Amino acid sequence: MKRWLPNLRVFSLFSVLALFLAGCGKPYLSALQPVGEVADMQMSLILLSTAIMTIVVVVVSIIFVYVVVKFRKRKGDEDFIPKQVEGSHKLEVIWTVIPILLLLILAVPTVSYTFKLADVEAMHNEEEDVLVVDVTAHLYWWEFEYPGYGVVTSQDLVVPTDERIYFNLIASDVKHSFWVPSAGGKLDTNTDNVNSFWLSFDSKRAEEAGNLFYGKCAELCGPSHALMDFKVQTVSRAEFDQWIEKMQNVEHTPTTDLAQAGEEIFAQSCIGCHAISGDASSIAPNLANFGDRSRIAGILEHTPEKLRLWLEDPDSVKPANKMTGTYGELNPDELDALVEYLMDLKLE
Repeated sequence: MKRWLPNLRVFSLFSVLALFLAGCGKPYLSALQPVGEVADMQMSLILLSTAIMTIVVVVVSIIFVYVVVKFRKRKGDEDFIPKQVEGSHKLEVIWTVIPILLLLILAVPTVSYTFKLADVEAMHNEEEDVLVVDVTAHLYWWEFEYPGYGVVTSQDLVVPTDERIYFNLIASDVKHSFWVPSAGGKLDTNTDNVNSFWLSFDSKRAEEAGNLFYGKCAELCGPSHALMDFKVQTVSRAEFDQWIEKMQNVEHTPTTDLAQAGEEIFAQSCIGCHAISGDASSIAPNLANFGDRSRIAGILEHTPEKLRLWLEDPDSVKPANKMTGTYGELNPDELDALVEYLMDLKLE
């Protein structure tokens, strides 16, 4: 047996495994497990284009094998010349018309869906009662403003199910891209213009996925691009209205002496960048509901230990982020107090 055969077998095995594993994914982060109307349309296009490509590959492979077998060199037929088909009008028409038909089959639904997904007239119609969210992408975090309600939050996007949510997208520094894989394709956030689109979440499928989805930045934006995550929490319309009301009337009162000490430290430094009111924008993430979030800095587990790690050395978690302050000068007791206060920032 030749030496290269074992390596070829291993390579072939891993290639096949890679092909199958490429289709694996969690329901909260997989474009192949759609949870809304936009994702359903895009999934249908994926399946249609894949079917067309598969048919083309299969047909071409069959023709290739047939030609290789039928016209292989045989003993005694060295001087045999098969019938020449060069210049055949019939074949010319066949291999010209078939690709055109395949393109039309793919193009018609693609163009139709493109116009449907780009239709955001409802968000500009005062008679339409729709939910609009203004999304601002920063290095390396996300700000979400609900202009119809006067509410601002960061990192965790809260949306109702079974209705369209319209988004206005812009970036504050460099180009980013807003993407919730389970709900729909990405759309760039630019610094000089606003891009708009809509998404929706089916309540049943959202519940099956745990009502929490991952969002990503899909445009290379710097050293921590891969860490620029956000979360989408789906709730019923009634729960969403309750959340809005709480954000509009949020008041924070430290529940422990340690949290009260942390509030004093926060007021001495953090308050210069971070807001803790549900209706205020700031140059850093709004922390009004920080204690209710699912992740710290979008990527770390939401625990006091991980928060302390973030406060001690933000750059080790997200390189080149803009987190500033006096955290490097705080002693362990002050860090404990600040952690206690931040984890206590809840709507309830």
